[in-house]
Amino acid sequence: MGVSISYDADSRMIFSGLSCSCSLEHATPRQDIYVGQRLIGKVPHFIRRRGLGSRCVLVCDNNTYEVAGRDVEAALCADGFSVTLCRVVREGKMVPDETAVGEVVLSLAPDTEFLVAVGSGSVTDITRVTAKAAKLPFVSVGTAPSMDGYTSVVAPLIFRGAKIHRKANCPEIIVCDLDVMSRAPEGMFISGVGDVLGKYIAKADWVLGSIINDEVCCPTCCGMVLDAVNRLLDNIPAIRARTIEGTKILIEALLLAGLTIMIVGHTRAVASVEHNIGHYWDMRMLRKGLPEPTHGTAVGIATRLIWPVFEAFADADPETFDVEKAKKNLPTREAREKWMRFAYGDAIAEEIMAENPGDFLTEEELVRRVERAKTRFAEIRAELKTLPPFERIDRAMRELGAPLTPAEIGIDADALHTSLRCAKDYRERYTLFKLLDELGELEDYLKRIE
Repeated sequence: MGVSISYDADSRMIFSGLSCSCSLEHATPRQDIYVGQRLIGKVPHFIRRRGLGSRCVLVCDNNTYEVAGRDVEAALCADGFSVTLCRVVREGKMVPDETAVGEVVLSLAPDTEFLVAVGSGSVTDITRVTAKAAKLPFVSVGTAPSMDGYTSVVAPLIFRGAKIHRKANCPEIIVCDLDVMSRAPEGMFISGVGDVLGKYIAKADWVLGSIINDEVCCPTCCGMVLDAVNRLLDNIPAIRARTIEGTKILIEALLLAGLTIMIVGHTRAVASVEHNIGHYWDMRMLRKGLPEPTHGTAVGIATRLIWPVFEAFADADPETFDVEKAKKNLPTREAREKWMRFAYGDAIAEEIMAENPGDFLTEEELVRRVERAKTRFAEIRAELKTLPPFERIDRAMRELGAPLTPAEIGIDADALHTSLRCAKDYRERYTLFKLLDELGELEDYLKRIE
């Protein structure tokens, strides 16, 4: 049931052992993913092998054009491709907002056959959402091992100052040239590691959802993610040194995590409350007109922050789970709506509540969940005990030289306080934070980490 990877002579990733007995539908990834050295010059060959056409729009920003975009453009032109350059120009960090997306859209011509994104998160996201809208394939040439979104089918974007997520295309081809990626700034490596470390929490919450709500949890996807994150933890020195091997270990972990999304069609194996906290910090910074923290860095800090809650709950006594206390703690619909508007603002709160109606619990459903937690707590404890000790996560982040606290990335005490209490509400998916809130115990546990 374990998944293994190897590479062909062209550095194309080959999967084997992708099988599973769970009841979820599984799709075998059909993308061509290349990981190796000296791959930029081979991009035209990879595209012709896939048969995407010869007329493209190449999307990059000022930084990524200098890092790899110029070389990709030259290689394509030398091989006879017609290339329209869309160089999204910004002062400082490029923001994936409606203006950036509009620049890509207006670069398309009637005869454009595919797009090429040269960059990491933001460049890839504005390209993927445009590809979806235009019904065109696209190629991703990665420039940093900073996030797991290269294989994503969802684009996090900024629209009118608010964080939104839109359906988008996965690249037909992903090219990860290790010579390019190993030269990425140290902060990009810290971001990538942070994004991967969050997978421990995501996996624990998915198993919790299966215990409490009979959600189907895919053991194959869980195994893929755990193998990748464990290997990463074993190689922190090489990753910090940005060696070719360390870079390969990190990008493989990010790609394998992302591929689980394609296999089962959702992000359950790779994102949970730690990501929700990071998204909330993004929104708070945007409201203030301040730059967002790097996604993976925020996820890593949030993961380290909430880890002690997971460890502490593993030692809880289920006999103290009080149904009557839980019922008294259950908010009315009006109270929940008021809380959501306070935490997220009216527009975002309305969108979240519309997409997650199951979070308006009935008393009957609440009691069922509490009773299930009591009767099956041995399974919950067993899962939480599989998490590495906090000290190992803390040591890895310190060895990387990563920021450790929200304050180090500009998150003030008020934003931190609210984020820890509203992260459970961002999605309907079951999490330990939801269970603690339903038990009326969340505040007691948060006192341990604030």
